[in-house]
Amino acid sequence: MKRPDALQGALPLLVLTLLARRGALHGYAIATQIEALHDVLRVEEGSLYPALHRMEEEGWVKARWSTTGNNRRARVYDITAAGRRQLESEESRWRAVTAAIGHVLKHA
Repeated sequence: MKRPDALQGALPLLVLTLLARRGALHGYAIATQIEALHDVLRVEEGSLYPALHRMEEEGWVKARWSTTGNNRRARVYDITAAGRRQLESEESRWRAVTAAIGHVLKHA
C-alpha cells in the first residue's frame, strides 16, 4: 500500500504533540518518529520545514542550534507555552472533525 503524505492540516498537531511528549527534537527526528509511530504517515521535508518555520513565526515552537550525537549541527525545536495552548486547540478541532467524518461515514 502506497503511503500518503501526512495530511497538511494535521502536521502542526502531530509536531506539537511529539514536542510536548518527547521534548526538543530536530526536524529529521520529528519526521522519523511520526513515521515510526504509524507507517501510513509520511512527512516530507518539503512540508515539514515550512511548517516548522510557520510554527516558529506563530510562537508555538522555539528553535536553537545544537550538535547531534554524530557531531552534526542541527536546528532543534521545542514547544512553547503558546504552542501548548495551540496544541489543545488543534487536538480539540481534530477530534471534532474526525467525529463528524465518522458520523457521515456511518450514516451516509
